[in-house]
Amino acid sequence: MEKYKPYGPYERFIKRPLDCFLATFALIILAPVLAVTAMLIQKKLGSPVLFTQERTGRDGKIFKLYKFRTMTDEKDKNGELLPDEVRLTKFGKRLRTSSLDELPELVNIIKGDMSVVGPRPLLIQYLPYYNQEQHHRHDVRPGLTGLAQVNGRNTVNWDEKFRLDVEYTRKICFLNDFRIILTTIEKVFKREGISSTTSATMESFIDYVNSKR
Repeated sequence: MEKYKPYGPYERFIKRPLDCFLATFALIILAPVLAVTAMLIQKKLGSPVLFTQERTGRDGKIFKLYKFRTMTDEKDKNGELLPDEVRLTKFGKRLRTSSLDELPELVNIIKGDMSVVGPRPLLIQYLPYYNQEQHHRHDVRPGLTGLAQVNGRNTVNWDEKFRLDVEYTRKICFLNDFRIILTTIEKVFKREGISSTTSATMESFIDYVNSKR
């Protein structure tokens, strides 16, 4: 696979320092919101308040993603977790539709695991299922928001989502990032595209691939 080359000076020199500044500033300004959200989660869902999961980052590097917990730990008689639709409470749905559950990812941005804008970090189980083109989504740091998120988020299919992810990596510039951030803010307030048309979250990419075989 051809080695990835940054598009221009913004991506090479400015994007990362700007990410750190924006994430740090957001954490300071939103500290009261984070604290209240954490207390409500503790009261309604119990511990742990944070949900952590391994995700795939730039160059395929695995990192630990931080999010606020939105589901219960309810299990069936065999000890297996119940489906997302069952474990996702009304309170959890409110956290997701408001995108408050995503705020702890600001820490991932400061650590260097993520960027403010980029392809969303996905499950490591998906890695063997990407084709060569789709693997290019890992040429850059994954983002808190991205081109796919402002063009349907969980309502578009996986092929379209990955097409948008790769399209983003090929021309990273300040104007594009600025537009994506503004559109994200608008969509958060409108609460658009949170769930897919067939499930509470996004369908598994593995199931999607297998359904096409």
